[in-house]
Amino acid sequence: MRKTDFVFWTFLTMTGLAGATTVLNVTQTYSANSPNSELYRQLDLFGDVFERVRSDYVEKPDDTMLVESAINGMLAALDPHSSYMSPKNYRDMQVQTRGEFGGLGIEVTMENGIVKVVAPIDDTPASKAGIQANDLITHLDNDQISGLTLEQAVEKMRGPVNTPITLTVVRKGRDEPFDVKIVRDFIRINAVKARREGDIAYVKVTTFNEQTHANLVKAMDNLKKEIGLDKLRGIIIDLRNNPGGLLDQAIAVSDDFLDRGAIVLTKGRNNEETQRAQARPGDTAEGKPIVVLINGGSASASEIVAGALKDHKRATVIGTRSFGKGSVQTIIPLGANGAIRLTTARYYTPSNRSIQAKGIDPDIVIEQELPEELKGKTPEKPRGEASLRGHLRGESEGKTEGEAVPGKEGEAAEPPKEEESGSSAYVPKEPEKDTQLQFALKFLRGEATGETVAKPIQPQNSLSADKPVPN
Repeated sequence: MRKTDFVFWTFLTMTGLAGATTVLNVTQTYSANSPNSELYRQLDLFGDVFERVRSDYVEKPDDTMLVESAINGMLAALDPHSSYMSPKNYRDMQVQTRGEFGGLGIEVTMENGIVKVVAPIDDTPASKAGIQANDLITHLDNDQISGLTLEQAVEKMRGPVNTPITLTVVRKGRDEPFDVKIVRDFIRINAVKARREGDIAYVKVTTFNEQTHANLVKAMDNLKKEIGLDKLRGIIIDLRNNPGGLLDQAIAVSDDFLDRGAIVLTKGRNNEETQRAQARPGDTAEGKPIVVLINGGSASASEIVAGALKDHKRATVIGTRSFGKGSVQTIIPLGANGAIRLTTARYYTPSNRSIQAKGIDPDIVIEQELPEELKGKTPEKPRGEASLRGHLRGESEGKTEGEAVPGKEGEAAEPPKEEESGSSAYVPKEPEKDTQLQFALKFLRGEATGETVAKPIQPQNSLSADKPVPN
């Protein structure tokens, strides 16, 4: 066996791909004129570096860590959304997309090395045990949290249903920390939060997991009954700071409000991989006016929904420009070795527009003013796909994938002019201070128009006929 064959065989064995007939027949030799000769010279280089690190590094390195890092580096060089997931990260991702797990039922964040409760989830073990927003959790089963990452702390709090855990809590107004014993239960994350705003139904979609569509249908049914269909003035779908999620759920949510027409088109490397999702008859809003709220934190699946409803003129999009993530990632399992997340397609709105690194412009721009306590601090940088290093370029820019416009000597390259960074992602907690929400309510009630508050964005044209578009 040639050295190159041995190196590649070793690499495949360590990554769990050995024996896969679609990868390589390692006993086959290749001449110097083989089309793959350059590939094999590069693999020789990888093998040489790998062995040199193993033999000469100041401390004995972990072989698995080296290979995983090499795979991660390869995928990260493609674009910001392709990556390798270790078995643990893959399991965590599956839990996140299912929206179901064994746990306590609290939303938490990390503050100065301490886990802080954002809010307990209703009807969960945590809420029943009396855990409150702003509680600080310092110990888990008498083990200090200090030194753990937020992910590590969350992993410790999750676990098999019906198993107990003791939280040590510090609460404002109480002099001493106290212990709370909680028994884990089956937790379902509701991706949809809905409430009545007088004669308007307000529906906030926080993520697109496996429960999103079902939760949305249930929320809409409840609100229509509570308000009364004859009194319902309209619906607000709040997609601000929604990072996206499952493509099929974005399609299903869009379909809930559309009677016909395309929802989204996805196009891979080859034309035969182009797919088109179509709406089916039936509108859960029953023709009532819709406003969709977006901002710089609205990405991926949320942009699919906003783009579909906007292009079909089914909704008025209000807020600021969205994130601009117009690519689709596929999770490819690697058996016991985790999985890879690989960008496999771009998506297009119904009018054949790719929003990659451009975002979706709202019909009516409404900026959310920062509160006084944040105005004196460093201004919030606009969020957006265009600001991510190594992002895919939009197809209509006339540039090679990954190619930027060169800058002057000593200056960074400039992104193509058609790219636009995202916008602010600040949303106040208090509805009465939420400028975008308050405008949406007035807009649906006929008390405000785009012209009286902000100049509406002119409708964007479809991709021109002389440019390639999905079939």
